Amino acid sequence: MADERMNDAAARGRPSMCRSCGAIVGAGETACAVCGAPVGAGAEAARVPRHDVETMRFARAILTRPATFTFVFLAVNVLIFLLMQLAGGTENLDVLRAYGAKYNSLINQHEWWRLVTPVFIHIGWIHLLVNMYSLFILGPYVERLYGSAKFVFFWVVTGIAGVGASYLASSSGRHPSGLIGYLLFRGGDGPSAGASGALFGLVGVLFVFGIKFRHELPEGFKRAFGTGMLPTILINLFIGFSIPMIDNSAHLGGFLAGCVLALFVGYRRPAERSAVTIIWRVLQIAALALVAVSFGEVARHLGDARPHFDNPAARLVQTGGPDVEAYVNAINAGQNAYNAAIDKGDVTLADKASAQLDRVPSLDAQADALRTGLKALVVRARDYAKLPEQERKTARGQAQKQQLEKDADAWAEQFKQWTNNDGKKYGLYQEPEPTEQSSPAPNKK
Repeated sequence: MADERMNDAAARGRPSMCRSCGAIVGAGETACAVCGAPVGAGAEAARVPRHDVETMRFARAILTRPATFTFVFLAVNVLIFLLMQLAGGTENLDVLRAYGAKYNSLINQHEWWRLVTPVFIHIGWIHLLVNMYSLFILGPYVERLYGSAKFVFFWVVTGIAGVGASYLASSSGRHPSGLIGYLLFRGGDGPSAGASGALFGLVGVLFVFGIKFRHELPEGFKRAFGTGMLPTILINLFIGFSIPMIDNSAHLGGFLAGCVLALFVGYRRPAERSAVTIIWRVLQIAALALVAVSFGEVARHLGDARPHFDNPAARLVQTGGPDVEAYVNAINAGQNAYNAAIDKGDVTLADKASAQLDRVPSLDAQADALRTGLKALVVRARDYAKLPEQERKTARGQAQKQQLEKDADAWAEQFKQWTNNDGKKYGLYQEPEPTEQSSPAPNKK
C-alpha cells in the first residue's frame, strides 16, 4: 500500500519519497537525485538493490578524498630509478651499493640507512613497473580510508619491516632446515631492493581492515577487502616462493607489519571530519624526515661507492657460521678504511678497522696472512693520509701512493684466489663481477 501511495503521489505531480534511500523526490522527477533510483510506476522493476546503494554511498564518501602521497611516493621511486639509470644502470652492483640497496655486511658496519633506502630502489624496468602499478592500485585505497598522515607512516614502517625481515633471513645462523628454511631463508648477502615489502604492508592493512570493520562496511567493500583478498595474497606468496630471486621474507615481514598496524589504528569513516591529530602529524613528519635523512646519507657516501682498488669482499656471499661472518665484516671494514684514507684523507676509520682485524677468529693460515696484510695496508694508508698535503704532492709522496695502490691490487688478487680455492670450506663464494654481457641477479622485493 505504501508503494502504491508513493507511485500515486508521483503520478499526480506531488513530491514523493525514494524507496531506496528515503530522500524526498521532487514532483515530476523520474529518478532520485541522491541515489539515482527510479521512481514512479516502473520503479519496482528497475530499483537498485539496497546493498548496491549502500556501497555507492560509501564509495562516493571515501573515494573522492585526495591520495596525494601515493603519487608523491610513485614519483620519488621513478626519479630515483632514473638517477640510477644515469649512474650506470639499476642492475649494476656498484650503483645498487651506492644508492642504498640492502647488504647485510654494510648494515653490520653501521650503515643503518640501508634499512630505509631499499624501499625506494628498483632493479630493472619490469620490477619498477610492477611495483608502481601495485602502488597506483593499492595506495589510493589505504590513503583515502586512513588519511595521508597514517598512509605515510604505514608505507615507511612496513617497508622498513620488510627490509628488516630480509636482513634477518639473510643472516648466518638463522637458516632452519626443511621446507620453511628453503622458502624463507635463502641465505647469502647479495643486494636486495624494492617496494614490495611496503606494498605487502598495504595489503596487510586492507586485509585486517576488511575483517575488523566487516560489521559496518557495505557489501561491496566486504567482498573486496578482508577475506576477499586471500586469493591475491596466496598467489603472490606462491610466486615469491617459486622464483629464487624474489625476497619473500621481505614480503612476509611487510605484510605482518601492516596487519599489526591495522589492528590498532582506526580508519576515517565517511562522516568524520578531515582533522588530523597532532600525534599522527608528528609521526608523518618523522617518517618523511627519516627517508630524507637516509638518502642524505646515501648522497654523503656516494664517493665511497667505487673503491680505489677492487673490493672482492663486498661481492662475497657467505653461508658459513658467525666466525666466517666476522671475518668477512672485518675484511670489508679494512678495505673501507683503506679507501677512505687514500681517496679522502679520512683516517677516522683506520684504528677501528685495525682493531677489528685483530679480533677476527682464525680460519686458516692463508686467511690469517690476508688479514695481517690488509691491516698493514690500512696502517700505511693512514700514515700516508696524515702527511702534510705539500709532502703528498712531492715526487716521493706520489711514489709512496703508487706503491700503496700496487700492493693493494696485489692483495686483492690474493684474496680472490683464496676465496676461489678455499672459500667453499667456509660457505664462501664470489659473485661474478658485473659486465656488459652478464648482469647480476640481486634479490627483488
